[in-house]
Amino acid sequence: MFGMDAGQIIALGFLIVIGFSMLGSILHNGALRNALIWSLIFLGVFGIANNWDQISSDFNPQQTTFTDTSIEVPKGRDNHFRLTLRINNVPVDFLVDTGASQVVLTIDDAARVGLDPDSLAYIGTAFTANGEVATAPVRLDRVELGDMVDTRVRASVNSGQMESSLLGMSYLSRFESIEIRRDVLILNR
Repeated sequence: MFGMDAGQIIALGFLIVIGFSMLGSILHNGALRNALIWSLIFLGVFGIANNWDQISSDFNPQQTTFTDTSIEVPKGRDNHFRLTLRINNVPVDFLVDTGASQVVLTIDDAARVGLDPDSLAYIGTAFTANGEVATAPVRLDRVELGDMVDTRVRASVNSGQMESSLLGMSYLSRFESIEIRRDVLILNR
């Protein structure tokens, strides 16, 4: 409801109930007070019904599901698709980015998976929303997503500040198809 999460909607509902109750008691008219309360109840039920998908996802977030041939990734609260892959047996959180040509690791994630960011050759250039940054090409020995294992995946390490590592097309192109259905990203092998 207008970009509010479930907790904010519930808090607003309680404030409206209290406000209408106070207004009704000030008016000393039982019929008017009851009409206001029933109006509020109707509006509350209507608001919950119209926002049920958002409210229920706040209380029960969907999880990534794996089948033999596909992976279904629900959209996160931030409206992005995110996956955790194991790189060289280390879990790394990625933002799925079909606009990125490669897998791009943050300096911190690169160090966690066994690469030494200080010894890498930053010979590439990337043009990001934050401007131009130097990148170092690398190969990831082992990349695991569920039961799927890939080796020698092209990637780069970004020398600039990044919120999270990016899962770009050098990995995503290994899937037969990539599709988005409503709020679910489907990767098919």
